[in-house]
Amino acid sequence: MSLPNSKANSGPRILLFGYNGANNTGSEARLISIIEDVRRVFGPEAIITVPTLNEANLRRYLKEDEHLEITPIPSIFFFALRRLVKRSDLVMLVEGSCYMDTWAGALLLAFLSASKYSESYEVPMVAYAVDSGKLSERWVSRVRREASKTDLLITRTQLSADRLRRWGVTAPIEVTDDTAFAFDAGTEVGTLKRLWPESRDVAGMAVVDFNIWPVVIRPLGRKRDCYRWPYYFSRSKERCEASERLALDLAAEADRLVEKHDKYVALIAMEAVDEKLARKVRDRMRNKERAKVFSSNEHDAATMTRVLRSLDLLITSRYHASVLSMAGGVPQVALGHDLRLHDIYQESGLLEEFFIPHKVENAWERLRQIDDRLVSERGSIRERILLINEQHVKRAMRNVELLRHFALEKELPVVE
Repeated sequence: MSLPNSKANSGPRILLFGYNGANNTGSEARLISIIEDVRRVFGPEAIITVPTLNEANLRRYLKEDEHLEITPIPSIFFFALRRLVKRSDLVMLVEGSCYMDTWAGALLLAFLSASKYSESYEVPMVAYAVDSGKLSERWVSRVRREASKTDLLITRTQLSADRLRRWGVTAPIEVTDDTAFAFDAGTEVGTLKRLWPESRDVAGMAVVDFNIWPVVIRPLGRKRDCYRWPYYFSRSKERCEASERLALDLAAEADRLVEKHDKYVALIAMEAVDEKLARKVRDRMRNKERAKVFSSNEHDAATMTRVLRSLDLLITSRYHASVLSMAGGVPQVALGHDLRLHDIYQESGLLEEFFIPHKVENAWERLRQIDDRLVSERGSIRERILLINEQHVKRAMRNVELLRHFALEKELPVVE
């Protein structure tokens, strides 16, 4: 068939709209896996467009060619996004943290705007293995209205689908799993040892400063608090004090792992903004010579994933640190602050034993107890994690099947 927005002798134009170019390991792994899915379904001639707020960061790991376009868009994105949707044959929402305002209301607005424009221009749209999460009351009616315009909404957990239904979203919903479970991190053996030759028996900490979120829109603010104008991290005297306490508590547990269990400690910054806290934790350790920061500012998703899968144990506040480490059978505990980690732990059967809400009164005592268990029962927990990962991978493989079925339904050309 002839597609209105495709170039002559090319496949369909596919817009992949998400949180691209933020030096975020999880988003990078998702995007790479999704591009592979798109090419499996539509063939190598499909024209893939990836918009980004940070072109330089995106080009670190994504190579542009005649079939893949990297398109910078401004912070005030409405006109650019409308133009990109209008010229596309298919729009795919590819950001996992889609229907939530945990991180920034502006991000949620961007994803909802994409749905609105897709309906306006009659461009088919699929939300591809995304999540729902915490949502302020003021956003519920808007999510209900705009998300319902999506032609197909694929969630990566059943709990996410259930929340969308409770909010009144009427779009067709399928449940699969995160595309990052299908991410190919390469075959290099010994990545962690190559990057840190003196290390052995490494415990990982994938840290998040809970106290700087959400990002808010301000015309003016301090430069050090600016994410990208006009978006600023949430800061106050109380938040700064809470960030310092968090760094001290993490440093204390890192020192305990060194002194009690003879561990080295990898401080893992899964996103660029996590590096500040990771370095602060190391600076506050007594045994800082036994710690090293691994940052997405320096390493691509494949390298970060191989580091994660080489760990003896993992303490994580990052969803994708959990996801990407599972193929290595890494025993883990979550110090959670949003629903994504809670949901995957619940659906993996790990919630009651290995998930700790970061605000509970005895969080650090519970963390110490679980860390000791991860060390003493490493073998059995490792086997359990590997079995859990197999189930996630099987569910994740359904994403490409659903995409193919959707394309055929919308009369988009697919390859055999």
